[in-house]
Amino acid sequence: MPTVLRVLSYLKRYPMLASSQLLCAVLMTLLVIVFPTVTKWITGEVIPQRDFDRLIPLALLAVGAFFLTNLFNALRIILNNTFEQKVIFDIRSDLYHKIQRLPMCWFDNKRTGDVMTRVTEDVTAMERVLIDGIEQGVVAILQVVVVGVFLFLQDARLAAVAMTPMPFLIFGAWTYTKTAPQRHRRVRTATSSMNSLLHDNIDGIQQIKAFTREEAEHRSFNEASNHLREATLHLMRVWAAYNPSMEFLRNLGYVLVIGFGGWWVMQSPTEAELQAQIGVFAAFLVSLGLFYEPITRLNGLNQIIQAGRAAAERVFEIVDAEEEPDVDEGVLLKKPVQGEVTFEDVRFSYGDNIATLKGISMNAEPGEMIALVGHTGAGKSTIINLLTRFYEADSGTIRVDGQDIAKAKKSSLRDAMGYVTQESFLFNCSVRENLQVAKEDATEEEMWEALRAANAAKFVEALPEKLETSVGERGVKLSVGEKQRIAIARVILKNPPILLLDEATASVDTETEKLIQEALEKLMANRTSLVIAHRLSTVRNADRIYVLDEGQVAEQGDHESLISKDGIYAMLCRQSLMADQELRA
Repeated sequence: MPTVLRVLSYLKRYPMLASSQLLCAVLMTLLVIVFPTVTKWITGEVIPQRDFDRLIPLALLAVGAFFLTNLFNALRIILNNTFEQKVIFDIRSDLYHKIQRLPMCWFDNKRTGDVMTRVTEDVTAMERVLIDGIEQGVVAILQVVVVGVFLFLQDARLAAVAMTPMPFLIFGAWTYTKTAPQRHRRVRTATSSMNSLLHDNIDGIQQIKAFTREEAEHRSFNEASNHLREATLHLMRVWAAYNPSMEFLRNLGYVLVIGFGGWWVMQSPTEAELQAQIGVFAAFLVSLGLFYEPITRLNGLNQIIQAGRAAAERVFEIVDAEEEPDVDEGVLLKKPVQGEVTFEDVRFSYGDNIATLKGISMNAEPGEMIALVGHTGAGKSTIINLLTRFYEADSGTIRVDGQDIAKAKKSSLRDAMGYVTQESFLFNCSVRENLQVAKEDATEEEMWEALRAANAAKFVEALPEKLETSVGERGVKLSVGEKQRIAIARVILKNPPILLLDEATASVDTETEKLIQEALEKLMANRTSLVIAHRLSTVRNADRIYVLDEGQVAEQGDHESLISKDGIYAMLCRQSLMADQELRA
């Protein structure tokens, strides 16, 4: 129940819409009792007395009541849909806002397909709570109350008989509701697992084809799909037992009313009383249908609400996740940023009790190029992650221009940095829009200037629609080198004082590497640059090289001095881990 109430708490943001919708629901519910009343008058008075003068006015009264009922119903639906879409928009917006504020470690433990399922399918399932739980649920409850009172006013004895199944209906609904969440959670979890597998397989379709894994992955998908099928069938089997049982109890109420009501009507001592009782009995039977119909609807709504409740739990699990600390707090970096970067005895682990960095100390003066080299897993990328505060250091201090970045506002810190990764990410939109990620108000001239500096202008001009050409998902329509140069142009457009390069020339051919290297040299001019690379051509001109080994600085110095030491750096060169042929000669 707290989860459902939490969903409903969004409704208080729009009190006028909620009040207007409730007013329409009350008015249309009150009008429901007009037809049973007209039925009572016609069958109990007009027909026995052959009062033709009252027949047409009463019929028109019934028509008017039906017209107004449907008019208010139409208004209620319009108001409800407007209300509901505003609330759903708020939920989606809050969820997406929260996802953007979650720390990187949260994403490390989540599958993309699972997150996508929560944002799309689970939010949609929550929507059913608002559509049916509010729109139909409130109306159904009001109708049960209003018609129930009307029944007692007509004949208290018959009303008491009609209420006989109610304790059983309430107990059945309570029992079903108590056990339903587990079944619906199982369905939502199975749906998420299947979607996650599907997302992974679509992303990795090239690898699946390359390793001829089609049949194996098909089996895996069928297994996940079968879990969803079994969970759904179990849910439906329980519903198949519950819903007909409730329907039988409601029908039993009709039978009891017909039996006892018929007996009491036939006991009327005079013909006049008999005719009057027939009118009351007819009105009662019409009203009884209006009483049990919303109860039937409420049982169906219970199924939908339980599904929405399970989905809401998964959505609120994200909403309640601990946010990235200090997102909007801290001091701004002093402007202009000079670019001095200092690490002082920095230690860090990714939470697996295995230290990744073990007391790193290093320094980069403004405008210097600092290279980070070492075996895979030595901690190079972790240094970049800590400098950008994607992760927080366990201990030690990292400073930019003498300011402790732990006390700096993250947006201010990241605005001062440009980041080019090994596999540059491009959004599924045009070249122009990808460049505008760095500078939203960039002019076309600024974009072409950045593309020329990144050695990307030539191939962009050759694209079918130039800047308006869509690059496809993750830039699939471009080569690796072209994507990399677009990414470099994006950073050039941002013009940051601190540049971070993580394997920026990896996985490209020699000619493309030359173009990228030329672009990087232009990019690194007059900026503080921290460069991770395995290729000698990338790091040999660095002002200082830090050699990392098992999370510690093992060596530092320039290229020549480190080669002369004949230590780890020289060994890396000889083993071609820097993928450069110059040292082999």
